[in-house]
Amino acid sequence: MADSAQTSSEPGRGVDGRPVYIVDGSRTPFLKARGGPGPFTPVDLAVQCGRPLLLRQPFAPDAFDEVILGCVNVIADEQNPARVAALRLGMGAAMTAFTVQINCGSGMQSIDTAFRTIREGSADLILAGGTEALSHSPLILREAAVEWFAALSSAKGAVAKAKVLANFRPDFAVPVIGLERGLTDPVVDLNMGQTAEIVAHLFDISRLQADEYAVESHRRLARAQAEGYLANEVVPAFARDGTVYEQDNGVRPDSSVEKLAQLKPAFEKPWGKVTPGNSSQITDGASWVILASEKAVKEHGLQPIAVIRDSEWSALDPSIMGLGPVLCSSTLMKRHRLSLDDIALWELNEAFAAQVLACLAAFEDEDFCRRVLGWEGAVGRIDRDRLNVDGGAISLGHPVGTSGNRIVLHLVNAMRRLNLKRGIATECIGGGQGGAMLIEIV
Repeated sequence: MADSAQTSSEPGRGVDGRPVYIVDGSRTPFLKARGGPGPFTPVDLAVQCGRPLLLRQPFAPDAFDEVILGCVNVIADEQNPARVAALRLGMGAAMTAFTVQINCGSGMQSIDTAFRTIREGSADLILAGGTEALSHSPLILREAAVEWFAALSSAKGAVAKAKVLANFRPDFAVPVIGLERGLTDPVVDLNMGQTAEIVAHLFDISRLQADEYAVESHRRLARAQAEGYLANEVVPAFARDGTVYEQDNGVRPDSSVEKLAQLKPAFEKPWGKVTPGNSSQITDGASWVILASEKAVKEHGLQPIAVIRDSEWSALDPSIMGLGPVLCSSTLMKRHRLSLDDIALWELNEAFAAQVLACLAAFEDEDFCRRVLGWEGAVGRIDRDRLNVDGGAISLGHPVGTSGNRIVLHLVNAMRRLNLKRGIATECIGGGQGGAMLIEIV
């Protein structure tokens, strides 16, 4: 969307279109990967949080116009997980459903696609979500091993096959972790942790600052769980063996700077600042939100809880992808003539503590804001009391296709709890992009 677009004066109306409301949402607990496939596939997770969400609606599941689901690591048995989930949720054979993928932004992309579809008048009621089971990421064969198996398959006769078998090497049996390759940018050949090291260097973020941020993330999530802040957001997940998962299980309430200081850098040894302790966790989880037009709200007697005012996607060099939130968020604020004082609450996905802190530093850097963002001076300082108030991906985990959906859902719930009006949910996206959404409470 162009920077010159003007905001409509009508409350709740998106830029140049019909108002689009969030009327409900839920998510599963985020479950930390622990060395093997978890109890749920991506579709399992989507169904686990989708079923109770649909059951509490005053309309039938087939009343939706379509289903949109973000998912990055689609497993072989669940091609187009959106459609598989819709069918398992009893939404009917006639329900159209499609899956979207923009790396870390996939869960927000589903909301954005639904938002734009409803805004332009093509639909009235859409289920938009994100799901990911990183513990089910595949093991893949090395290219040399694939070539060897292909040669063995095409060899004709016992002698030819014996010759191919003689060329077998032990490393052919050693798989590559698919997730590791998936988190490495193929253009700049840097993994996501290395890009976090770069932005930490650019804005002089220290290891101590990153560790302190990580500890605070765990403390905030632990407090939110203890105080019941997530009770209307997280629904239990039931495994086939009877195990019930009721809350996010990667939180470490006893985390401390002293403990994190003992961890070695994960990506740039020995002096790097990014460690397993101040990075997001490899996690499984799913989230849904229901989006509705004003027509659907009236027809079904729904109670809107928030309105999506606008959204923005930005792109930048993949090697500094962690700064994506600064670009898209500042563009949103400029388009709506908002300052940081006008944004009561922020959800900025915690891919890495150093990356979040670099974004905060960029907002305060006058030179960066002038040269890169086109502002007259610094955007300003985001108070930590307005950012990720109940923790984030460092303590929760970062199921890649889900996180963008979760931060929108939680931003709405947190603003309602704190009686705040306006917020921005934003995230960096692997490959050098960023996404942001401007939300207002109804």
